[in-house]
Amino acid sequence: MPRPIQASLHIGALANNLARSRAAAPDARVWAIVKANAYGHGIERVFEGLRAADGFALLDLDEAQRVRTLGWRGPVLLLEGVFEQRDLELCSRLDLWHAVHCDEQIDMLATHKTHVPHRVFLKMNSGMNRLGFTPSRYRSAWTRLNALPQVDEISLMTHFSDADGARGVAEQMAVFASVTRDLPGERSLSNSAATLRHSLPLDAASDANNWAASDWIRPGIAVYGSAPDFPEHSASDWGLQPTMTLSAKIIATQTLSIGESVGYGSSFVAEQPMRIGVVACGYADGYPRICPTGTPVLVNGVRSHTVGRVSMDMLAIDLTALPAAGFGSEVTLWGRAANGAVLSIDEVARCAGTVGYELMCALAQRVPVVVAA
Repeated sequence: MPRPIQASLHIGALANNLARSRAAAPDARVWAIVKANAYGHGIERVFEGLRAADGFALLDLDEAQRVRTLGWRGPVLLLEGVFEQRDLELCSRLDLWHAVHCDEQIDMLATHKTHVPHRVFLKMNSGMNRLGFTPSRYRSAWTRLNALPQVDEISLMTHFSDADGARGVAEQMAVFASVTRDLPGERSLSNSAATLRHSLPLDAASDANNWAASDWIRPGIAVYGSAPDFPEHSASDWGLQPTMTLSAKIIATQTLSIGESVGYGSSFVAEQPMRIGVVACGYADGYPRICPTGTPVLVNGVRSHTVGRVSMDMLAIDLTALPAAGFGSEVTLWGRAANGAVLSIDEVARCAGTVGYELMCALAQRVPVVVAA
């Protein structure tokens, strides 16, 4: 039989989380973000769960081609725009919208031969300091684009660096609002954290306090059931459901006496008699090697924790308080157990000193994936 580990993807949860994001900004249209192969879930696997989106946003042309191959005829946005001149040919052929964040991309458009002008999203660097034109150069970039026959509508976009924390979005939004106040075009501002924490109705957009009003929102991690501001809020606080479950089974048990150790480096030593389970999951499956003793798991839906170092193919868990658990018992590494209990991916990620995004994207190819309701 196959090794007893699998990832389950929950299509109903995707639809729920998309709807929850839309409800947080009811006047806005919604980009479903499917970059990084839909955050490790697989674009083809999540497509049905995200059909209610108004558009799909992603990073590269291969992802865009896959979305079109699935039959999507609505908007598709390249969040980083094009990387070389010939990319514009495929943008024309696939009817892709694309970000413009630097002079070189405007130069490419200026020499692009097309019968159908392009829809572009002009990006402002309002404080993130990754991509985009600085506020002092933004209007001149808009003027250049607006003069090109290769360009149709220009939408306006920025990205918040601190929407998930105390600093918030007010400072960046004030910069964006000041520079773009009289420029035409739709706005796309809010990521997951801004959507859930800061979004306000568009009909109040003239109010300076209504910082995050947006024609298009861009929920990413929230769509995949992770809280963008964990631990301040959990996924359930926001009404989000886990879209990925990583589960495995116990393949052996061991009994430890006081002073005996578990795993490489003998980093865990039993201080009392213990019963442990060996689980068919390790860092080669995408489970973080750095997870320390005490990282939570669910055993048949009941909470327990890891002990010792995570190996390439196995990890150990404490079964001392779970006498009914043994060979073949279900272990949920993150997500939803068979009995409905949930272990948040954010909680596991925090133990590893990272975020849920990384765990989703790190799911190894060797792990079988099933699509569930």
